[in-house]
Amino acid sequence: MDIRGIYDRLKAEVAKFGAIGLVAYVIDVGIFNLLLHNSLSGKPLTAKTISAIVATTFAYFGNRFWTFKSRARTSYRREYLLFVLLNGVGMGIQLTCLAMSHYLLGFTSTLADNISGNGFGLILGTLFRFWSYRKWVFLSHEPAEESQPQSL
Repeated sequence: MDIRGIYDRLKAEVAKFGAIGLVAYVIDVGIFNLLLHNSLSGKPLTAKTISAIVATTFAYFGNRFWTFKSRARTSYRREYLLFVLLNGVGMGIQLTCLAMSHYLLGFTSTLADNISGNGFGLILGTLFRFWSYRKWVFLSHEPAEESQPQSL
C-alpha cells in the first residue's frame, strides 16, 4: 500500500475512533446520571461501574465493526479482554495526569482538575488507546515483515 493509502486509512480510522469515543462518552455520562438519580441514588460507584461497562462494551463493538472493520478478526473473548485491559491503562494515564497536577503540583481548583484529567489526560489516554487497539486488539491483515539476511 502506498503512503497516500496508508494516510487515508489512518485518517478514516482516527475519525471513526473519535466518533465512537464521543458516543461512548455520552452513553457513560447518560447512564451514570440516569442511574444515580433513579434506582441507584446514593450509590455512585455502582452507577459508574454499570455505566462504564455499558459504554466500554459499546465502544468495543463500535470499533470492531466500524472503525477497525477491515482489520483481521480474532476471538471476541480475546479482543474484548484486551480492549478492557488497555482501556483501563488509558484510564490510568488520565488518573496519573490528574494526580500529578492535583497532588504533586498543587493545582487543586475544579478548573485545574478538569484541564489535567479531562484535557491533557484524556488526550494522552486516547492516543494510547488508539495506538494500542491497533497494535494488540484489532490486528492488521498485513504479514509482519521478515528480516532480510544482510550481506557482508
